[in-house]
Amino acid sequence: MPTTYPDSLIARILRSVKTIAMVGASPNQVRPSYFAMKYLLDKGFKIIPVNPGQAGKEILGQKVYATLSDVPGPVDMVDISRASDAALGVTDEAIANKDRLGLKVVWMQLGVVNEDAEKRAGAAGLTVIMNRCPKIEYGRLSGEIGWYGVNRRTIDNRKPHAFNKGGSLTRG
Repeated sequence: MPTTYPDSLIARILRSVKTIAMVGASPNQVRPSYFAMKYLLDKGFKIIPVNPGQAGKEILGQKVYATLSDVPGPVDMVDISRASDAALGVTDEAIANKDRLGLKVVWMQLGVVNEDAEKRAGAAGLTVIMNRCPKIEYGRLSGEIGWYGVNRRTIDNRKPHAFNKGGSLTRG
């Protein structure tokens, strides 16, 4: 499957999601998952970090859980910040906990592509995004990224309208 998605789908996900379980969240301030977690927390998302090596500790003030099975619900989205070969196992665990958590979306970070995981999650009724970063997508679609040509192959000074006029993001 291609890893291109319409802006309307990405915008719908980012508007509707309130709680994200971030699998592979890191306490290391130079890791991309740390930056993404901090940004999304600052935007009002509830982030539940999942990292077996950090279980019981805190990252950015949020309690860390060892596995998705340990995470209390509800969770709208699982964000996978792990290698592509680990994505299938994480996805299987997400599917096993889908109803308990109220899960709707499996999102695989930049560089994470696993077509088997995509097929299984899709068959389980989950929306799947691969090879994208919710932090970058939020910034791009809300107009916060100053270079408006990102992912459009055109540089111009018009604000994107994926989140209504002026690029504002209103989440339900």
